[in-house]
Amino acid sequence: MQYFVHKDSIVRQIWGRADAALFIFAGSAAEFALNKAVDWLYFTGRLPADPLGRLFSTISYARQIIFSDEYTAHYAIDKMSSIHSAVEKARGTQIPDWAYRDVLFMLIHYSIASYELLYRKLSDEEKQEVFDVFHRVGSRMNLKELPADYNKWLPERKKHLDEDLYNGYYTADLYKQYRRQLGPFRYWLLIEGQKSIAPVQVRKLLGLSRVSFVTIAAPFYKLSRRLKLDGYLKSWLLPKDYKKQIMELDV
Repeated sequence: MQYFVHKDSIVRQIWGRADAALFIFAGSAAEFALNKAVDWLYFTGRLPADPLGRLFSTISYARQIIFSDEYTAHYAIDKMSSIHSAVEKARGTQIPDWAYRDVLFMLIHYSIASYELLYRKLSDEEKQEVFDVFHRVGSRMNLKELPADYNKWLPERKKHLDEDLYNGYYTADLYKQYRRQLGPFRYWLLIEGQKSIAPVQVRKLLGLSRVSFVTIAAPFYKLSRRLKLDGYLKSWLLPKDYKKQIMELDV
C-alpha cells in the first residue's frame, strides 16, 4: 500500500503526538484570529459558534491526510477543495489563493516549532520533509505560487506574516470566544503556549511578550514524559469537551 506520508517520516512522528498537535492547535488559533481572510470562516457561522471545534477539525483533517494511504489522502484533499468551492459559490466570490497558502504555511511552521519545543531540534532534511508533505497537499489543491523548497519557503512565510495579518474586530471576537470556551485558567495556558511558538509578527499584533511560562516549564514536561506522568498532566490540563479527541491523537 502506498501511503501519502511514509511510515518513518518525521511528519508522522510530529502529528502522532497529542502534545505536539495541541501546540499546533494553539499556534493556529492565534494566526486564524489575525488572518485578513478570517471573514470567510465567519461567513458560514461555524467559526464564531465553535472556534475551538472548528480549529480542531482543521487539525484533525490534516492529520487524517498524513496518516492515510495515497488514494484516501487525495480523496480527503479533493473533498476539502469541494467544500471550499461550495462556500465560494454561496458567497459569490473566491477565497484568495494567498489565504490557502497562509494555512499551509501555518501548518508547516507550527509542525516544526511544536516538535522542537517539546522534543528536539529538527535537521534541515527533516524540515524539508515537513515542507514537502504540505507542498504536496497544496499542489493537489492546485494552489499557485508555492515555493519549491524549504529555504525558498522561509522568505515567503515572512512575506505572508508581514502582509496577511491584522488585529481587527474578528481577532477580538475570536479571543473572546476562546476565553468563553476554555475558562480563565486554560485560556491563560493557551496564551502562554502561543507566546512560546508564535512568530514575532504574531506576538506583536497580539501584544504578547516573548517570555512564556510554557518555555520555562518545557524541561519539566519532558521529565514528566520520561517518568510516564505526562498522561496525567495532559488529562488535567485539557478542556473536557476535547480531551478524548486530543488524547486519541497519540499514535
